Amino acid sequence: MAAIDMLYPQWRGLTIHESSPSERGTSLRLKRECPNYTASFYDPAIPLGTNHPRHGYRCENLESLTFPEASFDLVLTQDVFEHIFHPDWAIKEIARVLKPDGAYLMTVPIVMKSSPSQRRARIDNNGNITHLKASEYHGNPIDERGSLVTIDWGYDILDYLAFHSSLRCTMIYIDDLSRGIRAEFIEVIVCRRGVVPSI
Repeated sequence: MAAIDMLYPQWRGLTIHESSPSERGTSLRLKRECPNYTASFYDPAIPLGTNHPRHGYRCENLESLTFPEASFDLVLTQDVFEHIFHPDWAIKEIARVLKPDGAYLMTVPIVMKSSPSQRRARIDNNGNITHLKASEYHGNPIDERGSLVTIDWGYDILDYLAFHSSLRCTMIYIDDLSRGIRAEFIEVIVCRRGVVPSI
């Protein structure tokens, strides 16, 4: 939220989509204060682009979004990209649905730091998963089994995202104890069409 406030102080008037939101913090504030905020989860049990019959959330797969081109000013994910099997497809799709001056903001654990990113799991065309490292799962708001970690990312994620999307990518690290911001894994990645906003 600090990065959004800093780079896009007019966020309340923007069209924002968030994939896999939480029910607290940034997600809750955006839902409450931004009239054009929408959110989705990937739920294989319902068709893409439809709403869950009981819970109401929209089903979207970041690797194959159903939104038209140039739909959003901002697309957001918080700790999602470490769970995607085809992040190259996902960043292309995100770039497709951004407006000409739009941006994608993400958080993702940079566990490898300056070492190269490492794949933890792959999936084949039949949906069979091959584990290259011991299985690791993170919490998932709609699945009590959690979400499998597929990649341990390093700082080379910026080059990866830029290469597969032609977006301009930068990383922000905010250390500000006056706002309670100091921890590990708090980098924010900004991928934008055109020029990266000045900080």
